[in-house]
Amino acid sequence: MPDAVDGRIHGPFIAVVGPSGAGKDTILALARPHLRQDIRFARRVITRVSQVEAEDHDCLDETAFEAAERDGAFCLSWAAHGLRYGLPSSLVAHCEGGNAVVANVSRRALGPAAARFAALHVIEITAPRALLVQRIAARGRESAGEIEARLARNVDLDIPAGAHGPHRIDNSGRVEDAAADFVRLVESLARDAAAAV
Repeated sequence: MPDAVDGRIHGPFIAVVGPSGAGKDTILALARPHLRQDIRFARRVITRVSQVEAEDHDCLDETAFEAAERDGAFCLSWAAHGLRYGLPSSLVAHCEGGNAVVANVSRRALGPAAARFAALHVIEITAPRALLVQRIAARGRESAGEIEARLARNVDLDIPAGAHGPHRIDNSGRVEDAAADFVRLVESLARDAAAAV
């Protein structure tokens, strides 16, 4: 098993970022069956009730989330859009084994991710603003004002020192094409990281 670097977890951690409506969950769902079995997709824990149209995730209320965080249940956690998000600590062993982990994270989580993972790769999924508004509105969960407020809260993409990327995927056309691009990119990153171990 590779040693940690500067106390950080060794092994490729692929952080997928992008604004709401960019199609991150859809691309991850389409790509997953086409990637090697040793590439692990992180299942997030969120302080939101599970919804059919949303990503498949585990749910905790605020109190339970804070308790789990104190108990070391997460290898990475952050807050965004009034919710708390966590990635299970079980991912550490997979990553330390030299296998890639793919996780949908907030841009605000990249700094903490870089502090925790020695081989951080950032993939940004993008789309034009008008398309973001259209996609978020189609979910039917937010008013026009809430959508504008959500997009206004987006922060600039700041790649931490030592991280790789950003690698950009344009999801303004056919989502199947963007998913295929994502598969090729993740396979390449995982292959290169394995060769470097």
